[in-house]
Amino acid sequence: MSDDLLLTLLWLLPLLGAIGVLLIPKRAETAIKGTALAITLATFVLTLVAYGTYVQPGSNASAPLRERAERNALNVTNATDTPTATEVGPALGDLVVRRTWIPYFNIQYYLGLDGISLSLVLLTGLVSVLACLASWNIDKQVKGYFSLYLLLTASMMGVFLSLDMFLFYVFFEVMLLPMYFLIGVWGGENREYAAIKFLLYTLFGSVFILVAILLLYFWPGDPLVAGVPQAMLHGQAFSAHTFDIVALSQIASETGYYGVSVQRWIFGLFLVGFCIKLPSFPFHTWLPDAHVQAPTPISMILAGVLLKIGGYGLIRLAWPLAPLGAIEFAYPVAVLGVFSILYGALVAMAQTDFKKLVAYSSVSHMGYVTLGMAAMNLTDDPRYYAFGVNGAMFMMIAHGITSTGMFFLVGVIYERAHTRDLKKLGGLLTSMPAYGAISFLIFFGSMGLPGLCGFIAEAFVVLSTFNYSKLLAILAAAAVVLTAAYILWTLQRVFLGRNEQYRGLPDLTPREWAISIPLVVLTVALGVFPQQFLLSWMSPSVERMVRDVAVASARLESNETVRQAKVVTEVALPVVQSR
Repeated sequence: MSDDLLLTLLWLLPLLGAIGVLLIPKRAETAIKGTALAITLATFVLTLVAYGTYVQPGSNASAPLRERAERNALNVTNATDTPTATEVGPALGDLVVRRTWIPYFNIQYYLGLDGISLSLVLLTGLVSVLACLASWNIDKQVKGYFSLYLLLTASMMGVFLSLDMFLFYVFFEVMLLPMYFLIGVWGGENREYAAIKFLLYTLFGSVFILVAILLLYFWPGDPLVAGVPQAMLHGQAFSAHTFDIVALSQIASETGYYGVSVQRWIFGLFLVGFCIKLPSFPFHTWLPDAHVQAPTPISMILAGVLLKIGGYGLIRLAWPLAPLGAIEFAYPVAVLGVFSILYGALVAMAQTDFKKLVAYSSVSHMGYVTLGMAAMNLTDDPRYYAFGVNGAMFMMIAHGITSTGMFFLVGVIYERAHTRDLKKLGGLLTSMPAYGAISFLIFFGSMGLPGLCGFIAEAFVVLSTFNYSKLLAILAAAAVVLTAAYILWTLQRVFLGRNEQYRGLPDLTPREWAISIPLVVLTVALGVFPQQFLLSWMSPSVERMVRDVAVASARLESNETVRQAKVVTEVALPVVQSR
C-alpha cells in the first residue's frame, strides 16, 4: 500500500463511514452499529500497518521526519512560482504525503508520521474501537450518533497526521462540531450547558492558536540577526509565508528569522490555546462538566484522545516553532504544571461523584505533561530534558489507556446501580469480583504503582524535574501521595464492605470483557516492558525535538554573547578614542 493511500485512508475511511451510516435505513440499528464498528476496526488495522512500516528494519519511515520531508519536497522553480505536485525523491515507505492544496497561499495537503504522532494515532485507533463497542447500548437517534462518532474519529486522526498548520487547524476545528452534538444531544440532564461550555472554551483557545499560526506565516523576518537583514538557511536567504511545520521548526531552531521577542508571543499564544485543550489550570473548568454530562463512550474518547491533542499541540507546535519563547517561559510553565498536579489531586479527593473524581484526576495527570515539557535542563545535560519530554509523551499514552478504562468502568456500574454517588456505593467486590479485579488494576495503573504504565511516566518526569528544580521535583513527587490517597479511598468506598442493595448485580458481559482486556494488557505491558512497547520507536523523535530546542538555546546564548560584546565595544570605544 502506498504512503498516499495509507495516510489518507487513516482519516478518510472514518469520514466515508460517517457518510455510509447516513445511507443506512433508520430502523436498521444493528446494521448501523455493525458498520460503525467495522469502520473503526478497519481504521485501527490501518494504524497497525503504519506502525509495522515505521518499525520495520531498514524502513525509510524511521528516518528523521525532516529528511523524509526533504525527499518529498515540492518543486519550486523560483521565489514567485507556486509549488507543483511533482516529487523530487522516492516517497514509498517514507510515511509522508505532500501535495499542493491551495497554491496561492502555499497551503499543502501534507501528512506524515513520526514516533510522536504515530503513538497517538495508534492510541486513537484503539480507543475508537473500544468506545464504539461501549456505544452498543445507545438507543436514541442511533444513525446520528454513529455518524457523528465516525466524523469525530476522522478529525482526530487528521489532527495527528497533519504537518501543515492550516490543515491542522481545519481538522482541529472540525473536531468541535461532532463533540458538541454528542454531548448536547446524548448527554445527561445538564448536557446543553456542558456542551456549550466545552464549545466556547475550545473556540476561545482556537483564536489564540490561529493568531500564532498567522504570525508565523506573515512575519517578515527579524532584521537584526547577527547583523544580516534576513535569516539564512543552508546558505540561502529564507522568506517565510509557509504553513510547513517541519520547515518552520528548522527555521526557528537554526536561524534568527523569528527573534526572541516574536517567539515569546508565538509561544504564549500556543500555550494558552493548547492548555485549554489539555486542560491545565486555570482553563480546566469545562472538563468536569463535559465528562459528567457526556455519555460513557464519549467520556472515553474525551479523556483518552481529545485531551492529548492539547499535549500534542505543545510538543509539535509550541516548543519546536518557538523554542526561544519556550526557554524564556520554562520556569513559569513548570510551576503551572506542578500546581495543576497538586490542584487536580486535591480537588479529586473532595469529590463524591465518581465520574467527576476521575475527571479531576485527568487535570492532575495532564500536569505531568506540562511539567515534563517545561523542565528544560539544557545548560547541564540535554539528556535530562529528553527524560522529561519522553515522560510527558509516555504520560499521554498511559493516561489515554487508564482514563479510558476508568470512565468505562464508571459507566458499567452506573448502568447497573444507576448512581455515581460514592456515598451510596460499596460492597461491589462481593457481587462483581471480575469487575472489581479489573477496576483495581486500572486504577492502580493511574495511581502510578510500580510495574504499571503510570509509574514509568511519573518517574521520568520527576527525574528530569529534579535536575531542573529540586523544589518543583519534590512537590511533584509529593503529589504521588495525594493521588494514592484519593484512588485508594475511592476503591475502598466503591468495592469494600457489605451492601445488600447491590447483591446479585451481574458481572461483566462478554462485550465488556472485550473492552476491558486490551486496556488491562496494555496497562501491564507498558509498565513492565516500556522500552519494547513504546520508548524504542518513540524516543528518537522526541530526542530530535529536544536537540532542536538545545540548538536554539545555544544560538540564543551565542547571540547574547555577541550582543554583550557589542555593547562593551560601543561603550569602550569612545573612552579609547578620547585617550
